[in-house]
Amino acid sequence: MSFLPGEKLRYAETHFKFKLPWSLLYKPWPEIIFDAPFQFVPGVEPTLWIVVRDADRFPTTLKNAEIVLKSAVDECCGTYFENARAQEAQTRDARFQDAHKPRITICKELNIEVREQMRFIPLALGKIPAGSYEAHCKLTVERDGKTQTFERWNLPRLKPVPLRFKVLNEKPPIAPGYAAGEMHCHTHYSADHVEYGATPEVLQQAAKAVGLDFVSCTDHAYDFAFTQEDYTKEAVSPVPRFQKLSEEIAALPEKDENGGDMPLMIAGEEVSAGNSKGENVHMTVLGPEGYLPGLGDCGRYWLENRPTRSIKQILNMTEAHCFAAHPFQQMGLLEKFVFRRGYWKPEDLNIKGKHPIRGLQFWNGIRDEGFKLGREFWINELGKGNYLLPIGGNDAHGDLNGMTAVSLPLFSLKHTRAHTFGNVRTVVKLDKSGSTTLADINAAFAADNCYITDGPALWWERTGKEITFHARSNKEMGGGFRYIRIFGRRELPNGKLAPTEEIMLGSLVAAPDHADIPVTTFGFAYVRAECETATGKFALTSAAQLL
Repeated sequence: MSFLPGEKLRYAETHFKFKLPWSLLYKPWPEIIFDAPFQFVPGVEPTLWIVVRDADRFPTTLKNAEIVLKSAVDECCGTYFENARAQEAQTRDARFQDAHKPRITICKELNIEVREQMRFIPLALGKIPAGSYEAHCKLTVERDGKTQTFERWNLPRLKPVPLRFKVLNEKPPIAPGYAAGEMHCHTHYSADHVEYGATPEVLQQAAKAVGLDFVSCTDHAYDFAFTQEDYTKEAVSPVPRFQKLSEEIAALPEKDENGGDMPLMIAGEEVSAGNSKGENVHMTVLGPEGYLPGLGDCGRYWLENRPTRSIKQILNMTEAHCFAAHPFQQMGLLEKFVFRRGYWKPEDLNIKGKHPIRGLQFWNGIRDEGFKLGREFWINELGKGNYLLPIGGNDAHGDLNGMTAVSLPLFSLKHTRAHTFGNVRTVVKLDKSGSTTLADINAAFAADNCYITDGPALWWERTGKEITFHARSNKEMGGGFRYIRIFGRRELPNGKLAPTEEIMLGSLVAAPDHADIPVTTFGFAYVRAECETATGKFALTSAAQLL
């Protein structure tokens, strides 16, 4: 990935130094991080992981861990304090009540020697009452006769912050007969100078914890072209490495120890491909038949940055569903120049081709400028009759609870919760209730009925030309709705769509947490809906076609 500030990077790799003798981030210890899913659904035991990387270079013994759980008064997942005034009030309240928070202290004697390049060590917390928690985690480690104790992570120049998670009373709302998935995340096969991901095994367990039905692991095409042992050394071929990911995922369990279903894990790919201007853009592929090449913006060859293949060429190499990944993720001029990165254009969608782009992943963990521009791009395409699916994902590299990232290479790190695994999910309608295979997921994406959400359920049912929208929330998702809005675009007498903007067919304000809204659709080409809960949780449906 990029060595430039502003790039959305993940689990921070701190040991790379180019050929320089120094780096303010370099320490002769492995990177060690506490991580945990941002929520736990009923029936899943809350579990933290100690993430250890580069212990093959710096063998270390984990001596003991102390975890102090405090009941949190603020929201512990999703978008925090969207209103600045509410944030200030919550902060004052939190400080006042901190001394009175009930606490649970868990001590673990470990004495685990770690020598692997990467290892995830689970720490089960036992039964914990439902609620919001801060987890203050301390770890004592020993290496070469030296002992150190740190909180949350041992990453240099980065202030520790507690883990935050919820133990839920009930599962997140979901439309009946639908499956919820993470559409953009990275495993440990995505690793380079500044980042790395989690193992498929850990992602599957985290997906179970947060309430997902499937996960598409979309590792970078360019990372498959370099070895696992040394991310600067070219592999003989990327094909065996992609196959190894597929085999690792295929070996994961279908059932948990109690006989319950485990989330379906899919070996996907994030391919760097050339847009119509010869710039590198990213495309995620759902379960491709084999490896798809894309090295243009890998950063290993500096200004050798021309796309390996065009978008159309990649589409012609696979029959799998392909999606424009974060099509308008904002970037700086240096990133555009050094990595030749660009944005998606309407002509890149291959709408008239044999294999068009199926959807736009414009919600990439956070509703930022990229979300705003991507949503507008999607609506404009709907106005042309291009019924692309809206896709949500998080682009998480591990990042179960928050993102530790390189801010300024060799100098500084940063932390944010903007790209948390499983937080933004894509929910698709299955043909067969209770069946979640890759064939079922592919069939669902071939259809037109889905929604994207970081909390509430929002979907539509079609009966002829009549459409009913359903919205569901619960107390843990923010209770009732701040608004539910229904949009549509008129059909002209000649059968084409009106060139004007969408119009709002209806709007409910301060709606309860359970709403069913029939819509009169005469004269409209399509309708769709958006909603937001009282705490800012959001959902958006695909367009229901009426022509």
